[in-house]
Amino acid sequence: MLEFLWNAGAFIVAIGLLITIHEFGHFYVARRCGVTVERFSIGFGKPLWRRVGADGTEYVVAMIPLGGFVKMLDGRVADLTPEQYSQAFDRKPVGQRMAIVAAGPLANFALAIVLWFGQYLLGIPSIKPVLSTPIEQSIAAKAQLPSEGIITAVGSKAVADWDSLNVALAGYIGADQLTLSVEQGGLTQQFRLDTQEWKVNPEKEALTTSLGINLWLPEILPVLAFVDESGAAHAAGIRQGDRLTHLNGQEITNWTSLVASVSSQPDQPIQFEVERDGASLQFTVVPKGTIENDKLVGKIGVAPTREAWPEQYKITQQYGVIDALVKASQQTWDFSVLTLTTFGKLFSGDLSLNNLGGPIAIAQGAGSSAGVGLVYFLGFLAVLSVNLGIINLFPLPVLDGGHLLYYFIELFSGKPVPERVQEIGFRIGSALLLLLMTFAIFNDFARL
Repeated sequence: MLEFLWNAGAFIVAIGLLITIHEFGHFYVARRCGVTVERFSIGFGKPLWRRVGADGTEYVVAMIPLGGFVKMLDGRVADLTPEQYSQAFDRKPVGQRMAIVAAGPLANFALAIVLWFGQYLLGIPSIKPVLSTPIEQSIAAKAQLPSEGIITAVGSKAVADWDSLNVALAGYIGADQLTLSVEQGGLTQQFRLDTQEWKVNPEKEALTTSLGINLWLPEILPVLAFVDESGAAHAAGIRQGDRLTHLNGQEITNWTSLVASVSSQPDQPIQFEVERDGASLQFTVVPKGTIENDKLVGKIGVAPTREAWPEQYKITQQYGVIDALVKASQQTWDFSVLTLTTFGKLFSGDLSLNNLGGPIAIAQGAGSSAGVGLVYFLGFLAVLSVNLGIINLFPLPVLDGGHLLYYFIELFSGKPVPERVQEIGFRIGSALLLLLMTFAIFNDFARL
């Protein structure tokens, strides 16, 4: 319950901020163009709070925090007096109307720059992409990727940590090959990976793992860092801090074999011997059967500890004001390009549509990033803001991009698109957007 409330709170903060900035972009440019703004609403449905400002605009916070709108004076939906003609949106030159519509998505891109700027000023703790032995018979193994060294670039794109490595790899989904630069002992070598048979499913495994790239990790210790209170281990009496020493009489030598053994015995009693406060205790645990990848596996609800990361593997990306601003601007551009290409790959088949996420996925991401810390929550918000900006520029008539498409036609043809054509477009756009959202929400529930 606490996790749900935390995720919900983080979701409301994230969505509320992004929508407010987006709508403020429309609002600000509309006012600068002399358009009367009648209502500025964050959310839909019943108003929870409202106030009429000195400027005559009604400011509203509504019940459903999944959108917002700026209602402008418009002769297409209201009768205008002669004095109002110069203040109506539809009476403005097409260039000004385009600027007002484009201001929302542009505000989201500006917000992303500000958020990443804050991240780089605070400093982002991360880990260098240090190689370990590649997975046997994998793409990485066939390319003879070494078992030591640090990945410094994917193609021409420099990488410094795990996150930047995965982002760079995402740009090569659907490509026939990619090149990794690896530094060993002060020398850099390049390795060409044949990715024609690359099977990508980000929901199930990291992009590095799908290529067979093993990144170095500290050793896993069979000392429990977490025991789920609703899990089978807790029900049997096992507690956080216990060291697992034996399973069915066999000494536990590594965590991987322990997981494999538990997974292979769903709903079957397993004998665990644990060490607690110097004493040896025995417990009978019955792993809960869980469907995973269409297969019944056993889960006992525990997580191990790891040895500490060596200091030489740690990195903090922190910059001064100017460098942070440059870095944030570049990051915004890179993620904008990545978002566009990712949507293209969803519809080309290089990525499964099952990877689409809706509000539940956003809430979970917001909650987990907020739980890790402010600096990571800022990065999550920045990525979300870029996505919101890109999506709103799609040429669907119900979105900002659809309005811009109509205005571009008007700009070059010299006359507006007929209202009947616009109405048909809005209906088609609404249906397509509803279908996309329904599919995304269905994916969310399928992942629960």
